[in-house]
Amino acid sequence: MKTVAILPLRKGSKSIKNKNKKKLLGRPLYQWILGEAIHSNIDEIYVFTDDEEIIERVKSVYKWTDKVKTWLRSENSATDTASTESGMLELAEGINYDFDILCLLQATSPLLTKEDINKGMNKLVKEGYDSVLSAVNSKRFIWNEEGKSVNYDYRNRPRRQDFPGFLIENGALYLIKKESYLKENNRLYGKIGIVEMPEDTLVEIDEPADWVLIEQILSSRLKSNKKASKKIKALVLDVDGVFTDGTMIVSPEGELGKAFSLRDGMALEIFREAGLEVIVMTSEDSPIVDQRMKKLNIQHYYKWAKDKYSLITKCCNDLNIGRDELAYIGDDVNDMANLLSVGWGMAPVDAVNEIKVIADLVLHSKGGDMAIREGIDFIMKLNNRN
Repeated sequence: MKTVAILPLRKGSKSIKNKNKKKLLGRPLYQWILGEAIHSNIDEIYVFTDDEEIIERVKSVYKWTDKVKTWLRSENSATDTASTESGMLELAEGINYDFDILCLLQATSPLLTKEDINKGMNKLVKEGYDSVLSAVNSKRFIWNEEGKSVNYDYRNRPRRQDFPGFLIENGALYLIKKESYLKENNRLYGKIGIVEMPEDTLVEIDEPADWVLIEQILSSRLKSNKKASKKIKALVLDVDGVFTDGTMIVSPEGELGKAFSLRDGMALEIFREAGLEVIVMTSEDSPIVDQRMKKLNIQHYYKWAKDKYSLITKCCNDLNIGRDELAYIGDDVNDMANLLSVGWGMAPVDAVNEIKVIADLVLHSKGGDMAIREGIDFIMKLNNRN
């Protein structure tokens, strides 16, 4: 069965300016959901937006997967008053209803995971539901405006552990079969199944306070990958500020040169000889870096990597290793999610402060001046101890 997802993004945002493009732990907000969708069982994901900057960025960043597509939404479906259903219908008609399951994803729910998506798909296909939504079980007691208890008897107040609670839509995930969707053009219809998600996913990003709370929850989740007992099997490296000191020599014709440490190069050779993997990711496309990576015989080299977090997930799948078995050296804010989510996140001593405060290890060396060598020495000693 072909599953197509729509990720609606509007260009404007009243409460948080440029919300969908605003960086959450170093990644644009929409990338959190898009990345999870890519690594789920969904077949195609349409980034459905009136923001041509997002469209161009998505086209350039996600060339490594054929799952991601873009659709320029109409002005009518991008207004403040337009319903999400109108956007779903516009896309469904635009692709000639070429799907068996239509999935609605919401960028304002960045805590959704690929596991949640797959659970929803399995429930829809294997358990006979017409549509599925995500929800949170709440143990709160509800009252109406007339002062009457709604979901419990206040005379016999139950203990929390004895109270079954009730389910609240969290707005993160909706799935519907094509034949059901055609009947009402609505995200839900008929026999409705529920995918239960953790209670903290009830928060959606609508106001600035939501952003702060989600960032804290997400940061805590990412850190769960850190297990000191695990051996490191691969090292992921940024280029500018790690391989180099973050500067370059330029001329009117463009980039002329960057400085690399030969001792870092020797350390990488030793690392690979120990049977460990080296992964290099840069957000730029530099012939000078290409030449250096070729000289160092780096097999896993990704340039124009503007969503390193999702690429790391791809590498973990390809190499059959977990994030807790990765080390990462990064120096700037776009490395935040990566440092938080791997077994060991490291930063050169001259990294920006936002990175140094979240790093597991701040190296004594600067980028381009044996930071990689120092990081590798640490990993080798750590692995020998474990």
